[in-house]
Amino acid sequence: MVIMQICNGIDVLGGMENEPNIYLIDGEVLVDTGTGMFFADMKNDIESRYDSYKIKTIVNTHHHFDNTGASSKFRNWLKAEIMIHMNDKPYLEKGYTLAEAFNVTPRVITVDKTLKEGSVIKTKNFSFTVVHTPGHTPGSICLYEKDKRILISGDTLFESSIGRFDLPGGDRQKMFESLQKLLNYNIHYLLPGHGPPKIGGISFHIKQMIAHFGEKRFINYDFY
Repeated sequence: MVIMQICNGIDVLGGMENEPNIYLIDGEVLVDTGTGMFFADMKNDIESRYDSYKIKTIVNTHHHFDNTGASSKFRNWLKAEIMIHMNDKPYLEKGYTLAEAFNVTPRVITVDKTLKEGSVIKTKNFSFTVVHTPGHTPGSICLYEKDKRILISGDTLFESSIGRFDLPGGDRQKMFESLQKLLNYNIHYLLPGHGPPKIGGISFHIKQMIAHFGEKRFINYDFY
């Protein structure tokens, strides 16, 4: 398992095969957890590099299995709280996570705390605000750090594409509106749910995605 520092205080784990990028902020907050396929490797790597007892918050950017499959495992290990937007809570707690697409039996995951627009996730050096960006799922969120101009975008926006909106709970119009909403934020570092980060030119990138919205070549169908 590769752990790489994206910017000072934020490391990324995962990203292999269909696994999402899993971000560890200040060694305190875990953003998304992956399918669980590589949980043992991640656990060993985290224990070897961090004070794992400090990780007390798990933020899921949306309910899909590739982002939430290991959330219960991490909670059981870390005694951490699982957080997700209120609109995706029912999906997670009823097991509607598209686990079947990964040949896995769906399992329910209890949510400890719901998030909404404007909720704040604080660590020692960061203060991320929840930005509700439905479209990929009803409760998809991004996390925005105003002072450092960082956006952790989940599956809403990628380095060269946008998230798909053709799955249950997806909404084409809401995705379009969410992209327009992101133009209001001063973003320098884009940390997506899948693929490489993008540094600089984010506003232009979003405008491109809006201008070509709906064109299949700009929609990432490779991930859930």
